[in-house]
Amino acid sequence: MAIGVVFALARFSEAFLILRAQSVGLAPMWAPAALVVMSLAYALSAYPAGVLSDRTGRVAVLAVGLALLVTGNVVLAVASDIATVAVGVALWGLHMGFTQGLFAALIADSAPTDLRGTAFGVFNLLTGLAVLAASVIAGALWDTVAPRGTFLAGATFALATLAGLGALRRQLAGTDT
Repeated sequence: MAIGVVFALARFSEAFLILRAQSVGLAPMWAPAALVVMSLAYALSAYPAGVLSDRTGRVAVLAVGLALLVTGNVVLAVASDIATVAVGVALWGLHMGFTQGLFAALIADSAPTDLRGTAFGVFNLLTGLAVLAASVIAGALWDTVAPRGTFLAGATFALATLAGLGALRRQLAGTDT
């Protein structure tokens, strides 16, 4: 759960994707296009990522998803045009396809059967609070440092999560690596 909470700090509100697109010149009437691109990438990658996690192990696929988030955040940090923002937004969507279902699967895999509902509830509570905190931090960075600071902070939290996967892999050894 701790890794999921740190990961949630890297996953501030998707509204920042819209703001980033607008900051490089996307007209407000086209702002929802950013979420469409993200959602398409998410939808197209979720099923294959789930199949891959069943075959190769959840932690390895989760690491790919985190690498996609780091890359997406770096692209969004340096973007100066709409096309580059679109690439960053698509990478965000891909990361969601590679990670969202996997955290639920990891909870189901590791929680005792009689406590799975509680485990899901606690996980969602903690990650929800972390996303709220991440969005506040992202907004403060946006206002004080610029969009670059917001997305580089997200990349940093994603890298911290990636580093924590080694410990998770060892903990799950024999269960599912």
